[in-house]
Amino acid sequence: MNRTTALIGGFVCLIAPSLLGARIVKIAVTSRSAAFNGQAFGTAGAFEKIKGIASGEIDPKDRRNAVITDIQFAPKNAKGLVEYRTNFTLIKPIDMTKSAGVLFYNIVNRGGHQGTTTFHVGGDPGDGFLYKLGEAVLWSGWQGDIPLVIDGSDREGIEVPIARKPDGSPVTSPVWDRITAATGNTQSLPGAAGRAPATLDTTKARLISETSETPEGVKTGVVTIPSTDWAFADCRATPFPGTPDPTRLCLKNGFNPALLYEVVYTAKDPFVLGVGMAAMRDIVSFFRYAAKDDAGTANPLYGTVPHVIGMGDSQSGRFGKNFLNLGFNEDEIGKIVWDGFNARIAGTEGGFNIRFARPGEMAEMYNPGADGPLWWGDYTDQVRDHPAWGLLHRCQMTSTCPKITETYGGPEYWYSHGTVGIAGTTGKDDIPLPDNVRRYYHPGTPHGGGRGGFALGVPAANPGTLAANPNPEKETDRALYVALVDWVVKGVPPPASIYPRITNGTLVTANSAAIGWPAIPNAPKPDGVVNPVLDYDYGPEFRYNDESGVITNVPPPIKHLIPALVPKVDADGNEMGGVGSLLQRVPLGTYTGWSPIASGPLKGRQNSLVAGYIPFAKTKAERLATGDPRLSIEERYPTAAAYYATAVKQANALVQQRFLLPEDAVRLLNQMVTDLEASKLFGK
Repeated sequence: MNRTTALIGGFVCLIAPSLLGARIVKIAVTSRSAAFNGQAFGTAGAFEKIKGIASGEIDPKDRRNAVITDIQFAPKNAKGLVEYRTNFTLIKPIDMTKSAGVLFYNIVNRGGHQGTTTFHVGGDPGDGFLYKLGEAVLWSGWQGDIPLVIDGSDREGIEVPIARKPDGSPVTSPVWDRITAATGNTQSLPGAAGRAPATLDTTKARLISETSETPEGVKTGVVTIPSTDWAFADCRATPFPGTPDPTRLCLKNGFNPALLYEVVYTAKDPFVLGVGMAAMRDIVSFFRYAAKDDAGTANPLYGTVPHVIGMGDSQSGRFGKNFLNLGFNEDEIGKIVWDGFNARIAGTEGGFNIRFARPGEMAEMYNPGADGPLWWGDYTDQVRDHPAWGLLHRCQMTSTCPKITETYGGPEYWYSHGTVGIAGTTGKDDIPLPDNVRRYYHPGTPHGGGRGGFALGVPAANPGTLAANPNPEKETDRALYVALVDWVVKGVPPPASIYPRITNGTLVTANSAAIGWPAIPNAPKPDGVVNPVLDYDYGPEFRYNDESGVITNVPPPIKHLIPALVPKVDADGNEMGGVGSLLQRVPLGTYTGWSPIASGPLKGRQNSLVAGYIPFAKTKAERLATGDPRLSIEERYPTAAAYYATAVKQANALVQQRFLLPEDAVRLLNQMVTDLEASKLFGK
């Protein structure tokens, strides 16, 4: 070796650690066993399950990590890096030469593996959908308020730092919590983990009750409860003022379930929640690219997974959107993390990089999530005076954007603000999708889809409510996932986007007249149900386009009401403008994307993620007797054979359009025969 070569080699050794930057430094395997009792799946054969704990370090000065809220207050090791530990579970073919070369990263939802149930019929592994595809599946912890798991369970937790000022004193900020349907004299604080009260002195806090609240935030019957009449305490075993407890509220005269309660207090010791995004980035990058960790422990996937597809369901899909928005799909050395991403039933972003946020919260009053971009390409939010931005802004700058399929169901429009990402904050813009994004709407489905089946069912007993909606999403999602894999691996584009839009008249104002809601007897109307988007003033330390920062105005003032649009319906009240399931295409009733709250201070508003169902009358005589404008079953389908023939035609069309897999079409049609025979809907 000559002197020049030696110098170059020495220079590489010197710069290599800094090039590695934020990374996994150690994986500790805690168990390795046969998965699913050794069951083999297709050509991939048997799988194994590897569980462990990954330890990582991130450089707070790196531009990729500087977006993490409170990273400057995180403790640092001797190298000036911020440390974390996270659980992981990997299920992979034992023989990776039989794999499909795809790593499916399933973002856990509240620590659990629920996302795979999206694909597997009959539970996990059920029919083994993902495993028959030959894919390795990876989960890891990211949610800062779910602690690291050491008992070997499949819950995925993480150990993130707690923010502290340089002098060791606590970081504090005001927070709020809301409590509904409360009974007894003691209630848990909904956001207790990671946001303990800085003091238990109730004179430093405020508790109110109210009799009702409109979707626009207008309160009625507000009463300020004296500080002497409540406590941060547990009164279940000890009379008021009870045993001091920073995780609970005790009310001297007990809680009234007819009232809504709202408490404001100063919290301390926030988790540095955004570290969870860096952890997710780093662990996926490790299993995709690294040969081994710093101690020499081998990566069991090294060199075998050239493609990675991420998926998030609901909360985890919202987390995935925030992950992309903040640029975390670029790893510590500039490589892409996910090649594809399925953002499933995720209407908003969420509180994932906000001080004292509750990562499990959704779209209730004051909750952040729709304050930044819900659109993929850059769009100027003139209503809220935000500069042009989009969820893909950062990854477009670094050429690290994945191919994306986004799917929505009814509650993502009616409850969790999804249409803002379609029609902008004006409600009139019809924002175009970038070339790397496809969007599909599941018309008339509950959150995540209903149980499926082909039974008529019965209407709700209370005319102010709706029966549970059985309309499924699973089969469409399975087909769309195969299409996403083909797009990523083979370059074959998926079907064109199908969703309600302003331009074709299928996305309209949320009232009966605009929607075209039929006058169905003994059924609620959609008027006043939708959860509107509210423009909050969170204060000067909140970064709106990043959906990040610190909320200092508590509770936040409401500046504007932003239009929330919903799908138009047909004469039966069934939503238009999407990819209907087989059940929705041969309907047995009206499948709504909404369902009102039956009682209490929020009566008549959208019941969170619930959707409804109103069955058709069985006969023409029954229909006419009640004045139902919707045709009866006998008027639509004279015989079971006619119903089945219609279903076969629709199933074939869905298969041809790549919205239904052939094997799922056969299964559904067989299920239809079984269900119709059992229900005697068409007689013997």
